[in-house]
Amino acid sequence: MSIFVPGLLKGQTAVITGGSSGINLGIAKRFAEHGANIAIIARNPERLEQACAEIGALNGGQVMACPADVRNFEDLDKQITAAAERFGPVDLVVAGAAGNFTAPAATMSANAFAAVISIDLLGTFNCWRAAHRHLRTPGARLIAISAPQGQYPMLMQSHACAAKAGIEQLVRALAAEWGPQGVTVNAISPGFVADTKGGTIMGEELAKRSIAGLPVARWTTVDEMADLALFMATPAASYMTGQILALDGGISVLGGGYFTQLFKG
Repeated sequence: MSIFVPGLLKGQTAVITGGSSGINLGIAKRFAEHGANIAIIARNPERLEQACAEIGALNGGQVMACPADVRNFEDLDKQITAAAERFGPVDLVVAGAAGNFTAPAATMSANAFAAVISIDLLGTFNCWRAAHRHLRTPGARLIAISAPQGQYPMLMQSHACAAKAGIEQLVRALAAEWGPQGVTVNAISPGFVADTKGGTIMGEELAKRSIAGLPVARWTTVDEMADLALFMATPAASYMTGQILALDGGISVLGGGYFTQLFKG
């Protein structure tokens, strides 16, 4: 349950990419609990419909399934336009769709590298660019989901490092460019998150080592991520823009050496 008072986002319109699972579904649910109308964008129709059912139970059914691939600007433009026509101007946009895998750069194909850049970085730009003409100004909030790879090098993650670093610079650039319109642009960098796909693929032994090395000796949760996103959507964060907020248990204190030691074993 949220720690915030009810109704903080009543009547607002939120667009969330990658919203059918993981962190982004958690954010969608939290926004719905606080009265927002939700448009979730994802590629898998079955997971999209299931997510809509879960969200609709929290906000009286004010949720819209928007099947689209974030790499396709025309698809996103069509779906976000439909959401704005149904719910009104867009107040909140969470660009959360992402893809990742582990691979050494020396053997990674160009297509594999491009796939992560396209989903993460291009997908974030496409989402915000398609939403731009529908934003409520002043007052709209844009949030990206980054990762520690945006700041720190990680073995077997050259593609994700490049993509997330690009997202963080995009956040800063658009914060400067769109700020005069009354639009804020920020990002969350989550570190390790329990109960997500990224957490389960690590394996039990690596997960234990990752926890043992953290100043806060545990992973974060989807609920904690959702609460941070909710804070960023409230008036309390209206003067904050161009920032990357780390909810990472101290990874940002340890720096890149933490990842080098972790993945070297």
